[in-house]
Amino acid sequence: MVSTMDYTRFLSDVAKGRQATILRDLFKLQLQDEEDWIYLIGGLPNAAYFPFTSGTLKMADGDALEITPPLMVDSLQYGNTIGYSPLLKQLTSLTQRLHDPPCWHHRDLMMTMGSQDGLDKAFNMLVNPGDFVLVEEPCYSAVISSLLPYQVRFLPVETDAEGMKPEALRAVLSRWNPQEAREATKDFPKFLYTNPTGANPSGGVLGEARRREIYAIACEYNFLILEDDPYYLQVYLENPPPSFLKLDAECRVLRFDSFSKTLGGGLRVGYTTGAKALVDKMMLHAQVSNQCVSLMSQVVVSELLRKWGEDGFLKHSHNITLFYKQQRDAIVASAEKYLKGLCEWAVPAGGLFLWLKVTCLKDTTGMLLERAKKRKLVLVPGNAFMTDPAKPCPFIRVSFSFNTIHMLDEVVFRSE
Repeated sequence: MVSTMDYTRFLSDVAKGRQATILRDLFKLQLQDEEDWIYLIGGLPNAAYFPFTSGTLKMADGDALEITPPLMVDSLQYGNTIGYSPLLKQLTSLTQRLHDPPCWHHRDLMMTMGSQDGLDKAFNMLVNPGDFVLVEEPCYSAVISSLLPYQVRFLPVETDAEGMKPEALRAVLSRWNPQEAREATKDFPKFLYTNPTGANPSGGVLGEARRREIYAIACEYNFLILEDDPYYLQVYLENPPPSFLKLDAECRVLRFDSFSKTLGGGLRVGYTTGAKALVDKMMLHAQVSNQCVSLMSQVVVSELLRKWGEDGFLKHSHNITLFYKQQRDAIVASAEKYLKGLCEWAVPAGGLFLWLKVTCLKDTTGMLLERAKKRKLVLVPGNAFMTDPAKPCPFIRVSFSFNTIHMLDEVVFRSE
């Protein structure tokens, strides 16, 4: 299918004002380093004075990753804003393998400093002060914090153990007529934010039927879907559902991926996939902010993918998932042992968190600030994930990714 979408109506006033600069376009030519060309434009530091010439990274399996002198020069030099070319090619191949998005020629992929950086640039591109914004509730707390300075009007959509409920989304949108919404230029939500796989904080994994229904609603009302999916490879189901990107016949999905949960959060390497018109606007923002994602990190990830291949990377990710599934099973077993009758929970289908409802309390904030602190526990109260944090919330988020199984049992015991 050929994308005929006009993205102008979704852009913020700031994004509409962003223009490409001739200096950045010329810099792209310099990065190509064509033979016999003489470049007199960019203030690139002379590589002869870089303090490092090569490096070796020892790997957990006993192997080593070599950063050769040419790669070290690439690592220490400025790079193209969209990303390190070898890594972009690798991630394009991986994205097509995992998601097989329709109308790929209308899409692009850019590197970001983790998925959160991509989301922040997307919000800047899409949101004007006072805009309506559709979010699932509970919602990843950093998204709420990122959107608050725009003074948005949140439209929270009810969820259950699986994730967002399509009928709840329709109920929220019922104040608008679909045809009027398609023609609206303001006062209608431009996008829906969702963390559909291993949701933070609930651990829910949105099933295929719901994804298809939610996507159909997005097409009917003409809004974008921001698919934040850092836990995509940490799913504990035998048959994970397809991504929104895979279903995206109309090029209305912006997808945010990250290596933080598979290779390490400190690398700060993620990537955003979406319509070229939208990725281009995000890239204009990046050109005048972070300029490019750390080339050292990008080169390391690229060389690791080259060494492992896609199959090796997916095997590594699968092994991580098996470990986290053991952690999940351990904390659920501890909850069954100590918290039955005191709390309610759904077994997480993905991600790194257990979402506990304390049945005898209307709000957990006071308990966590006082009682849990006395027991030397640090837990997150549920209102941190609500669009109105002042409302009472009986939930607690518990992470099971980092501590040993013995410590997880101790955590739940102290929570009793």
